[in-house]
Amino acid sequence: MCGITGIFDTRATTAIDQALLNRMNESQHHRGPDEGGLHREPGVGLGHRRLSIIDLSSGQQPLFNEDGSVVVVYNGEIYNFQGLSEELQALGHTFRTHCDTEVIVHAWEQWGETCVTRFRGMFAFAVWDRNRETLFLGRDRLGIKPLYYALLPNGQLLFGSELKALLTHPELPREIEPQAVEDYFAYGYVPEPKTILRHALKLPPAHTLVVRRRQPLPPPRCYWDVPFKPVPVGTEEDVGEELLHRLREAVSIRLIAEVPLGAFLSGGVDSSAVVAMMAGLSSDPVKTCSISFGDPQFNESAYAAQVAERYHTDHRVEAVDPNDFALVERLAELYDEPYADSSALPTYRVCELARRQVTVALSGDGGDENLAGYRRYRWHTYEERVRGLLPLGVRRPLFGWLGRIYPKADWAPKPFRAKATLEALARDSIEGYFHSVSILGDPLRQQLFSASFRRQLQGYQAVEVLREHARRAPTEDSLSLVQYLDLKTYLAGDILTKVDRASMAHALEVRVPLLDHPLVEWLSGLPPSWKLRGREGKYLFKKALRPYLPDTILYRPKMGFAVPLASWFRGPLRTRVRDAVLGPLLAESGLFNPDFLQHLVDQHRTGQRDNSAALWTLLMFEAFLRRLGNFRV
Repeated sequence: MCGITGIFDTRATTAIDQALLNRMNESQHHRGPDEGGLHREPGVGLGHRRLSIIDLSSGQQPLFNEDGSVVVVYNGEIYNFQGLSEELQALGHTFRTHCDTEVIVHAWEQWGETCVTRFRGMFAFAVWDRNRETLFLGRDRLGIKPLYYALLPNGQLLFGSELKALLTHPELPREIEPQAVEDYFAYGYVPEPKTILRHALKLPPAHTLVVRRRQPLPPPRCYWDVPFKPVPVGTEEDVGEELLHRLREAVSIRLIAEVPLGAFLSGGVDSSAVVAMMAGLSSDPVKTCSISFGDPQFNESAYAAQVAERYHTDHRVEAVDPNDFALVERLAELYDEPYADSSALPTYRVCELARRQVTVALSGDGGDENLAGYRRYRWHTYEERVRGLLPLGVRRPLFGWLGRIYPKADWAPKPFRAKATLEALARDSIEGYFHSVSILGDPLRQQLFSASFRRQLQGYQAVEVLREHARRAPTEDSLSLVQYLDLKTYLAGDILTKVDRASMAHALEVRVPLLDHPLVEWLSGLPPSWKLRGREGKYLFKKALRPYLPDTILYRPKMGFAVPLASWFRGPLRTRVRDAVLGPLLAESGLFNPDFLQHLVDQHRTGQRDNSAALWTLLMFEAFLRRLGNFRV
């Protein structure tokens, strides 16, 4: 795994500042501490930081074709590179290394822009073709590997694996994008293709960008989508066996490495399934790791130990201090943009633990989105049934009124916390799902933002992110639609971003077999009732796994990483939160209503309401602004 960066002059062949290019490259040193390389020619500069995984002796980058006219910098793994190498050699291409990087160079020469459709894996890369005066950027189908870019007023195109590489350039405007602020306070992250900066973008998953000198910058081009096209199915037993066969194969191709390899083992269904498949494919004990919490409400380590014992893994567990809030400041440095998923804290710690014994770790990420594992899918399905009984013209006033008068009862048992459900039923399907995934709902954001900032938004609302994806969705099934929305937003913007930054902070490569794109395509075509049946998510997956995992793993309540923010903000972080949320930086930004900020802090401090999610989101935003320095809105 690596970090890439570059500068391309779209107007002329002026010399690229080597010192600046080197600073951009070194800003991502953590992504590739083994080696670094630069390439410069008139109007082009490419940088690479390397974490050596395959072909340790000869996989240095930038890497060239035979005559030096095509050069690539690349971050990721292409798991089918050996077959592609043989195919390209048969077509007359000459290979000097045994690494997957060289496949990209020759695939570009042979197939041009369609080369990405041949790659199976996770990747973000830049190819410079001198003869065509073309820079070609590509990103993998699910967005496992990140890629940022920006076109400067002077015509230079910058790109990098992390936004910090672009921010190193002194001419990148520090202008905040208002719509990204609205998105962030709704979702807790900035969804693709936006970044928090108006003049920088993310290349979306499954997109390429072709930049030609002396031509306008075109929009990115999509080369793949999750099809949700029905696949032939037999009995549940036969399809369950095929599911495991496909997972086993996806795991198998991710075991190629010339460095120590292991797996995260949380004790959940997905990571346990990956470890079970690994154990069946390896003659040596699988190296596994997990973290434990003192609070049993958040502690899954006992379940992980069950799986480790069953498969005789080389298992390591590390207890995390329940007051481990030392990383709060570190998160702003890691993520560059405001990022409010507090599970980034334990994710950072488990990556830190894994790196002590391995360089590559397999994870179970993607299982919830592919197999309908989130509880919110179940609630959305229930709500859709009610929506189907009454037209929106009846539901909106009726349930809207009920939602307004019903008290917000966070303290009450779940059956009595109906306010959110009533509010969701007053909305259409997309609005309802948006309501269920929002950190701060529409009324809260209206109160949070200043009147002047609301005018800047010009009526824009964060729900438009989901609406835009829904308009392109290849399915009308209600469950499949929200899975599709999560695959396009939450998976890439939150889950994969979290894991990439946390793992790369420790020079750890994470591979995700449940996001193998042929597996994702096939899973999307299974009947929705085989994913969610009644109250049971991952229905068929769990049934197929019963010979491999005990029911205590498969059918226990879902937990996931969690952080005791509410108690932190009333205890050890009380002053830190007050100083950040009520301090001069947020006040002087002009974005927020200071009276409402005071209200949020006071409500939480007195225990009147748990505002920890909103306060954490504000805390992370304030930390981002502090690191950004001079900025404009």
